[in-house]
Amino acid sequence: MPNNRKVTIVMYHYVRELEHSRFPCIKGLSIERFRRQLNYIQDHYTPVTVESVLATLQAPDQELPTNAILLTFDDGYHDHFGNVFPLLAERKIQGCFFPPAQAVLEHKVLEVNKIHFVLAATQNPSRLLERISELLDEFREQYNFKTKEERLHHLEANHRFDPREVTVIKRLLQRELPPPVRTEIVRRLFTEYVTDDETAFAHELYMSLDQIACLRQYGMHIGSHGFSHVWLDQLSPTDQAMEVDRSLQFLQKLGVAPDEWTMCYPYGGYNESLLQILRKRQCQLGFSVEAHVSDLDADDRLILPRVDTNDLPS
Repeated sequence: MPNNRKVTIVMYHYVRELEHSRFPCIKGLSIERFRRQLNYIQDHYTPVTVESVLATLQAPDQELPTNAILLTFDDGYHDHFGNVFPLLAERKIQGCFFPPAQAVLEHKVLEVNKIHFVLAATQNPSRLLERISELLDEFREQYNFKTKEERLHHLEANHRFDPREVTVIKRLLQRELPPPVRTEIVRRLFTEYVTDDETAFAHELYMSLDQIACLRQYGMHIGSHGFSHVWLDQLSPTDQAMEVDRSLQFLQKLGVAPDEWTMCYPYGGYNESLLQILRKRQCQLGFSVEAHVSDLDADDRLILPRVDTNDLPS
């Protein structure tokens, strides 16, 4: 049996000049740290492509290079075109980019990004949590919400990279609250703390369709990140299929063939009904957020784990 069928898959989000940006507290990697991390990767790993991973999966006797590594970039940020792409291209490293279709096509800011920028704009999670509690009071009777103390006690607040209050805010606004409530509260917070011009902000934040097409033209891999970046494991199978199919229509605009597409799960959320849909639609690879090295012989090809950029020196 071949020895080298493991690959370290690294997950990135924001890569920007943080210190001189409008939101210096956004959780991301500076361009200089990213450059240093690429130096480390090239010194200690062998960058591979999606195509080489697929070829290895299809040939049980084929090996990957020693210390193989694959770089993935979530959410379709303009950072990836302006800051990441030039550095990857000059080093001849393939990046795998996963833009949510709605953000690109409709110029809507994803709720997850609204939360990120609200947190970066306030820099005071305690006060923000109080503000969220004030807004929740408007919905308590309609939805029979717990009291503030009960909500905080109920929420699990352990996270590898966030302090407790930030974790609680994210859990409330990303998953715990009913969708209509969290959407309205996030909308109000974004307007209050960041901007009331969502369209202009989206144009600034995300890549355009032409920029994504340019990445693909120069050998970068473009995959699905869903249509609207929702928790896919919370949807019915019918709605899951709709999210997947709308994202596939987006990929087809870019020339991605129906039998060469990959999936990166928003928030890492998936379940068996979603996996069945992906298999039926010939999805080749799926990327989760479970933090360990991928083993092509042991891991399901649709649930490949990824480590975070913070797990590597930079």
